[in-house]
Amino acid sequence: MSVARAERLVNLVLCLLSTRQYLSAERIRSIVPGYADAPSDDAFFRTFERDKTELRELGIPLEVGRNKVDDPVDGYRIARRDYELGEIDLEPDEAAAVALAVRLWDSPELTGAAHGALLKLRAAGVDVDESAPTAVESKVRTTEPAFGPLLAAVQAGQAVSFDYRKHNPVEVRARELEPWGVVSWRGRWYVVGHDRERSAPRCFRLSRVVGEVRKVGRPGQVHRPDDVDLLRFVASSSGESQPSPAVKLWVADGRGAGLRRWATVVRRHEVDGVPGDVVELELAYPDTAAGWIAGYGADALVLEPDVLAKAVRERLLAAAEGPERRTRLEPAIEGNGVAR
Repeated sequence: MSVARAERLVNLVLCLLSTRQYLSAERIRSIVPGYADAPSDDAFFRTFERDKTELRELGIPLEVGRNKVDDPVDGYRIARRDYELGEIDLEPDEAAAVALAVRLWDSPELTGAAHGALLKLRAAGVDVDESAPTAVESKVRTTEPAFGPLLAAVQAGQAVSFDYRKHNPVEVRARELEPWGVVSWRGRWYVVGHDRERSAPRCFRLSRVVGEVRKVGRPGQVHRPDDVDLLRFVASSSGESQPSPAVKLWVADGRGAGLRRWATVVRRHEVDGVPGDVVELELAYPDTAAGWIAGYGADALVLEPDVLAKAVRERLLAAAEGPERRTRLEPAIEGNGVAR
């Protein structure tokens, strides 16, 4: 289902659920975003009929009736008593599965559209149920600019190109991808697809996409293979099945209690005359620990692996916005730039 169609269906449900009156098709056309774009009356009614069928197939009860005996046409509404669910008793694993399933639908784009639809209802003189929600609340948000364009490309079956910042070594390279899907793994978003340059499946982290995502070719030319499990592919590409290398850090004396709690002291060592310990700790996902370690500033320096040291350095550089702050963070930036 396209993003535009999904938004239109959500707005249609909110519209019909938020009123006690029966709304005619023409009234719905003027209120619900998406219907006004129909090039003709016939196009609108075909779209509206498809949407009504879609809602009924989803189990949403549409009531058909007239507000007055002399009304010329039928109208539509959704009775709250029929729409609302009764008490549901889920096992913990079932509840977790439901929560995961709805994550992608918690989109901030729907919030504004839904709020606007209810404002139009009130402006048109429709009796809006005050107990109805005024917007779709977003529980999970993504701030990645590439998320929307890549998801749209997946749904359109269209190839894309974008600039991608590699992690090790740090460089930006152009990529051309036939996208199969966008998935979330360990708190990060990835796009999975066929890399045309390498002629092989690849996944790319959305936070490393630089600049705009550009469309390549015509829609409908990209098809996802039936035997590809996107989440499993991302997990295997991240090296989950491989043993994680030990992370070596230098931690200053009397500092870094949070790091020391999980670490084993290997030996004593001084950095620029500051005494401390070289410690080792096991991290299942060392790449995601960059923010945690960077929070200790100059009190902790990454010795191994080099990938983690560079990730910490990037975080510290981003934090050093002003000259005064950069001077204060300079020892940490320089220290995490190389393995000592």
